[in-house]
Amino acid sequence: MLHYDTTINHMVEYESPQLDVVFQALSDGTRRRMLRSLSVQPRSVGELAAPFRISLAAASKHIKVLERAGLVQRRIQGRTHLCQLRAGALAEAERWLQYYQQFWSERLDALETVLRAGPAEPPRGKTR
Repeated sequence: MLHYDTTINHMVEYESPQLDVVFQALSDGTRRRMLRSLSVQPRSVGELAAPFRISLAAASKHIKVLERAGLVQRRIQGRTHLCQLRAGALAEAERWLQYYQQFWSERLDALETVLRAGPAEPPRGKTR
């Protein structure tokens, strides 16, 4: 069982403006799909925009949000802007989420215990 003081101290560690920026960037489905695409290989702005049928300007705005969050690095090769995933920026968000994994695990463990116990006896008393 967690103690109240431990929980508060742990939460203070995660009051990070950078963490807020990362989650804000991840809050948009288009940006999450762009990151997924970049996890395979670096892509141009045009390649990132194509699946969404959005303008290059709109794609560039999404990419700027990802850049501010430290999730993407853009480099220019001639006239092409290439974007590359910077997965390390996700590490702080992952650590934050791992703290909450204990609550999911506890609930899943409790469910497993109930399921292993077998079916419950039907209530005795009036029948319909």
